[in-house]
Amino acid sequence: MTTELVQVTGIRCERCVMRLAKVLEGAEGLESANASLMGQVQLVYDGERTSRAALLELMARGGFREQTAV
Repeated sequence: MTTELVQVTGIRCERCVMRLAKVLEGAEGLESANASLMGQVQLVYDGERTSRAALLELMARGGFREQTAV
């Protein structure tokens, strides 16, 4: 299992956290995803069944994008 902490944009309220959970629900290889109101998402996934990039793509489709350092 791989555990990663990802900072994303688009989380502003508890409803956004729920929407992110819905976007990731049932994702192949995803063991768990926990999001905070600060936009931090902890992903636990099986690296043989999915990838960080695939999970980020799912989140992007739901309006949540990885925040990049400036």
